[in-house]
Amino acid sequence: GVAVHKSFGSYVAQIAEVSKNAAGEPRVHRMWCAVDCGVPVNPDVIRAQMEGGMGYGIGAVLYDAISLSDGGYVEQSNFDRYRSIRINEMPDIEVEVIRSTEPPTGVGEPGTPPSGPAIANAWRRLTGQSVHRLPLVPITA
Repeated sequence: GVAVHKSFGSYVAQIAEVSKNAAGEPRVHRMWCAVDCGVPVNPDVIRAQMEGGMGYGIGAVLYDAISLSDGGYVEQSNFDRYRSIRINEMPDIEVEVIRSTEPPTGVGEPGTPPSGPAIANAWRRLTGQSVHRLPLVPITA
């Protein structure tokens, strides 16, 4: 699956490789990211920002959800009941920082938004099912 995003003056493209696990849920194996943020002042920091943003985006599209009980109370009162991505679920990530002579732009947030669409597009391509609801992995009690 592929997705492209622009924010804070930076352009980010991502590709996701996704399979279906034994439970029929998506498993993200690898993701690639290209970022054009103008002159790359500190490429290591840019890569780190993209990797962290992608991890946040992957967790959001796969697991992030808040549910309400029949009485209208939030069921996830702490992290023991709130599902987020685990280190063993983090895919292999490659980040390419594009060389540029344009003025430097922002890299704090642009790595997150394309992660979800790239995964959803890969899932649709794999299963034939368009994604209309998130998270992709259902909430378990």
